[in-house]
Amino acid sequence: MTLAYVALGANLGNAARQVQEAIGWLGELPQTRRLAQSSLYRSAPVGAQGPDFINAVVALDTALAPLELLHALQALEQRAGRERPYPNAPRTLDLDLLMHGQTECRSETLTLPHPRLRQRAFVLRPLHEIAPQLVDARWLDAVRDQAIERLADPAA
Repeated sequence: MTLAYVALGANLGNAARQVQEAIGWLGELPQTRRLAQSSLYRSAPVGAQGPDFINAVVALDTALAPLELLHALQALEQRAGRERPYPNAPRTLDLDLLMHGQTECRSETLTLPHPRLRQRAFVLRPLHEIAPQLVDARWLDAVRDQAIERLADPAA
């Protein structure tokens, strides 16, 4: 089993509900168990247009290889109605594989760790919430000007 981290985001439809449903779907993947999930966060689009995003990060314990997990994530995006009419288009669901154990790779299909992980508050803040040992304080400082807000727990 390998510890993997997945970033979730959505900014079309009921984005908060879509992200929460996707968190549940991640725990249903074969040979995979959901270990932790961050709070939901609202963030302005970075390098994209459209409404604000709802974001989260999930920790998984998985026996899926990196490419198998990536393909499973893409299938979940399709399940949520994800369309890709142009780069950085608004989306019903975006799932990014951030890390898969200690795997380092760079291919046309997959780069691990995720190449923009350190540049995005909407990834670093929720990742820091569930795995603070993985997020360097300098990375958080570098993205401090990016608008992001932790949402109240809907169960509270």
